[in-house]
Amino acid sequence: MPAELAFSANDLAQMRFAVSPMWELGTSFKLLNSGSAHPVHHRWLDQVRPRTVAAGLDRGWLTELIRQASYVPDFLNPAPTGPAPTLGAELAGILATPAERVRRDLDRLQREQGPLGPRLRTLYAQPATQLVRVAEEIQTYWELALAPYWARIRAVLDADVLHRARQVAEHGAVHLLNDLHASVGWDDNVLRLARRTNPLSRQTAGAGLLLIPSAFTGAVPLTRVMPPDPPQLAYPARGIGSLWEAPPVAGAAAVAAVLGRSKTLLLTELETPASTTELARRTGLSAPAVSQHLTALRNAGLTSAHRAGRSVLYARTAVAESMLAAAESDRR
Repeated sequence: MPAELAFSANDLAQMRFAVSPMWELGTSFKLLNSGSAHPVHHRWLDQVRPRTVAAGLDRGWLTELIRQASYVPDFLNPAPTGPAPTLGAELAGILATPAERVRRDLDRLQREQGPLGPRLRTLYAQPATQLVRVAEEIQTYWELALAPYWARIRAVLDADVLHRARQVAEHGAVHLLNDLHASVGWDDNVLRLARRTNPLSRQTAGAGLLLIPSAFTGAVPLTRVMPPDPPQLAYPARGIGSLWEAPPVAGAAAVAAVLGRSKTLLLTELETPASTTELARRTGLSAPAVSQHLTALRNAGLTSAHRAGRSVLYARTAVAESMLAAAESDRR
């Protein structure tokens, strides 16, 4: 029997989209820690898994909180207050979680997935102080696994939101909801979720609906229901299949005419995030020259830097991705 969520005109008026770093963090960590391969994310997994293992994240707080079964403690996904909150804003929401909510979520985790580990028993006893340690590990995972790729991931999520917004403008909200996923359907003012096993009603959910496109949810939409927050529905974003494909760079000669050959070479090599040492090895440039060029590219908003243990990973920004894509389009 599918779960059913009734909608009033007020609920429909409060429906909105948001891009959430914490949704991507939790779902990506579950995939990473599963130890399995993935037809879409295998390149990301191959790059990120060694870093997180080296940092001990395969045996830390997140491993105890984000297990392979379906339920993840709700306090890890605070309702986004705007369309695109930063990770810092969402961490602030996690740190502000009342102690009774933390314990209620941990009680459910224990009921559904077995006894709490030693860290979570400490979190249960001292939520306020131990949430700080959870937040520190979340920040570490973000810097290692998602921050260097965020421009690329965010571009896919934003494109999905724009597509859905156009659907609403051209065909109405009912068409949008019926098109989200095969397991989601709208009929007679009721949203039906075929894959959700727990009952769902407006008495157990807040007003409205928060739609969250995600790159890592997998094939099945995920829900979070914790009143008075609006219910959250995280669904697979469109375009995930091309997320890790290398963009064409045949038009890089046009970029080189502006930036110079060395800087353009570094941008094309940053298809995947890399350190100064790795870039020097790949390009034949000296490490000091790579560092100088990367600093100039970063000052121009074309690269970003992310701490990964003792090294720093550089990544292309969305501006750089757009510039290379535009050069390729002009070449054609």
